[in-house]
Amino acid sequence: MIISSQVFEAYLECPTKCWLRSRAEPITRNVYAEWARAQNEAYCEGGLKRLLAMLPESDRAMRPPISKISKNATWRIAIGSRLRTNTFETQLQAVEKTPSEGRSRIVEFIPYCFEFANKITKNDKMSLAFDALVLSEVVGRKVRLGKIAHGDDHSTLKVKLSSLR
Repeated sequence: MIISSQVFEAYLECPTKCWLRSRAEPITRNVYAEWARAQNEAYCEGGLKRLLAMLPESDRAMRPPISKISKNATWRIAIGSRLRTNTFETQLQAVEKTPSEGRSRIVEFIPYCFEFANKITKNDKMSLAFDALVLSEVVGRKVRLGKIAHGDDHSTLKVKLSSLR
């Protein structure tokens, strides 16, 4: 069974909900959940536009394939990449590729998440960690840092992923 980011997020909310999702049971309508999902999608869309506006077109990529050879890619920000391993699957909202600080200059990948809420929850951090886990398996190197853009003032929280174990 492939564990998708949606199944993982359902598990964070409620193990029973996760089990029902994994069995493809019909989902009952929840007006608040639909509203929150729509708010988050709109916030993510706006956040991606702001992120892309800061970079020249040559540094952007839409849905590029990401693999172990992506360190040679010319993009700096990739949007909407779908990642899949033997056991996990996710679609990254955005990922930044940057040289690490220090002498080694190894390429680092930093997944981004966008949350419309002003307060970040542990579940938000765990969802980011899931994306980072899948990304690390795909690129073959550890992902140490993730970023969550959130709230009315579009703050960015850097999350050290090693602290979420």
